[in-house]
Amino acid sequence: MSARLRMLLLAAVAVLAAACGQTPDSDSMSLSAGNALPSGAATITSAPDQIGKDCGDPVASLRPGAQPSPGNMPADSAMAEIIKNGKLRVGVDQNSFMFGFRNPRSGKIEGFDIDIAREIARDIFGDPDRIELRPIVSAQRISALRNGQVDIVVQTLSPTCVRRQDIEFSTSYFESTQRLLVAKNSGIHSTADLAGKRVCGVNGTITLAPILALPQKPTVISMNNWLDCLTALQQAQVDAASTDIPILYGLQQQDPNLEVVGESMAVDTYAVGIRKDKPDLVRFVNGVLERVRGDGSWQRFYNDRLSVLGPTPAPPAPRYIG
Repeated sequence: MSARLRMLLLAAVAVLAAACGQTPDSDSMSLSAGNALPSGAATITSAPDQIGKDCGDPVASLRPGAQPSPGNMPADSAMAEIIKNGKLRVGVDQNSFMFGFRNPRSGKIEGFDIDIAREIARDIFGDPDRIELRPIVSAQRISALRNGQVDIVVQTLSPTCVRRQDIEFSTSYFESTQRLLVAKNSGIHSTADLAGKRVCGVNGTITLAPILALPQKPTVISMNNWLDCLTALQQAQVDAASTDIPILYGLQQQDPNLEVVGESMAVDTYAVGIRKDKPDLVRFVNGVLERVRGDGSWQRFYNDRLSVLGPTPAPPAPRYIG
């Protein structure tokens, strides 16, 4: 490569980086495995049990009742309190492309999860814009609800027996399976190829457990968010990332040099997280989800956000208790 061509390439990279609010240097241009891992990254050999057992069906939720009209919530209900506060406060991700991510053009957080959250605000206020999106990392989802920082969490959150000890859940609004994301030509085609490899996951997720349980015993590195995993994979600091397919395809959409491979490692569902002392809000949110499934909104959101995953499936059927 000529010196002039090299200078032109470096200048182009500088322009792109400036557009993202970053300044390149010689270190950031290097993709060597020696680069320091991001803050919060750690090699782990175990993780807190996020799943548990013996709680019945963790995916089943309270049956909705008569749905009040927007702006006319029953007195002393959780929804009336939200109206009094002026906005629905929602814990969301801003680093999961397609589900909850910050659009670099508009600066707004968008995605399938955000669309679901806006429909809940629509049915409470009559206005989907009466919403306050509060970005949190996966490990903060439960505590943000328990501490009253948010009214609900819509952030690829899976209902489990362990989590149900602390919070409640709506019915499921999405189902997925867990696989692997690797660099093309990595030689990794399935979990059988992970012996001696480094696999990235995210703190506070249930998808760490299937990686740690693999008989191949890869080195598991936990991080705070999926963009950190993406960067580590691009810089060859890890050999693979593993979580649910929609998140993996969201990362792959940001780097076509990556590919999703391997067999299904687990099946996960996503539901809205709600405080345990707000059963009326659980029933209300389930009523919203009934509408979203039935009026075509769910299918529209899927086509707008998730079409890369394939033809539009039917939304998951609700399972009710009580």
